[in-house]
Amino acid sequence: MGKNILEIQNLTKYYGKTKGVESLSLKLEEGEIFGFIGPNGAGKSTTIRSIMNLINKTSGKVLIENKEFNKDNIEIKEKIGYLPSEIYLYDDLTVKEMLDYHESFYKKDIHKRRIELIERLELDEKKKIEDLSLGNLKKLGIVLAFMHEPKILILDEPTSGLDPIMQNVFYDLLREEKSKGNTIFYSTHILNEVSKICDRVGIIKEGKLIKVEKVEDLSKKSLTLITLESEQAKKIKEDLKVNAIIENGNTIKFGNNLAPNELIKKLSEYRIDRILIEEATLEEMFLHYYK
Repeated sequence: MGKNILEIQNLTKYYGKTKGVESLSLKLEEGEIFGFIGPNGAGKSTTIRSIMNLINKTSGKVLIENKEFNKDNIEIKEKIGYLPSEIYLYDDLTVKEMLDYHESFYKKDIHKRRIELIERLELDEKKKIEDLSLGNLKKLGIVLAFMHEPKILILDEPTSGLDPIMQNVFYDLLREEKSKGNTIFYSTHILNEVSKICDRVGIIKEGKLIKVEKVEDLSKKSLTLITLESEQAKKIKEDLKVNAIIENGNTIKFGNNLAPNELIKKLSEYRIDRILIEEATLEEMFLHYYK
């Protein structure tokens, strides 16, 4: 086990009577990329905004290197690079003016890192922020998050708006940060990103963390997908107590955790016209947890 860098303890956030996140606890280790996945509305951004103290928590704590993080703790803030899902900056400034302003907050010299990031992301400093495309605005957000060389990066849907070439540049940046021993909390609803770069993954559903696992272990899970056609499809579903991924007349598709012999024994009790057994992809496993 590595050193805990970020710890969330029983985080709960309600908007009136509406649940955003409930009793969420999680520990991130030094030097890992942690994927935080779930569809839009699952509670990802609420969790991140609560961590960053951008919204008030109903209850719970956030610890950075075992110290409670609150909105007045400047020392901890300097260790964090934050990229929100939607970036709002001073539209009347140029990119250069925005970066100069951000650079002025730090006592250490971060100009060299800033120049390196601008060159790699192909960002034009002369442009006004109001004239930037969504992709270039996201690039600027990445530079702002990375340029002070933080120990922790908290990224909310970071690749939205980036073209495929820039996405690969961004993935390289993440791998480099990991090689330095920095920790990345990576929120996304795009599953192939998780399999490409993350060490562990947490699945959030309706404001609750329902699964935390190493990506390699999740990929090795013995979950298979069964697609079968039978006049008894409905009875098979009820008897085996499975949640159908697809159900269409006499055809049913469901996730299966049973050993092959046990599955065959159970299915031999029914008349089956066609059957297909295949390994589940990471995306299909995710859908299995969401049923």
